[in-house]
Amino acid sequence: MSTNAIDQHETKPENEAEAHASIHDETIGHGNTPAAWTCVLIMIVGGLVSSIGFVLASWVVFGSGLGLMVVGLIVGWAMRKAGYGVGGSKLSGNGH
Repeated sequence: MSTNAIDQHETKPENEAEAHASIHDETIGHGNTPAAWTCVLIMIVGGLVSSIGFVLASWVVFGSGLGLMVVGLIVGWAMRKAGYGVGGSKLSGNGH
């Protein structure tokens, strides 16, 4: 058991800026992975196709773009399950 006064109580931030900074000390991995990039790229292309279909008033092209966005979600999910997402087995040790 420690008798040091500093060890006996938690240190709290002095001000709001210090508290805000301490929240961002930990790296939580905001999707900087092949799974996330692939998912987003496919969904951007789907959004572009869907936008073109909307401008052309073509329900087929518009629906195809929406379908492509769903495909992007599925591909991202499958890649994450395959180990290419945050904390995945295929990415261990390379900075992701």
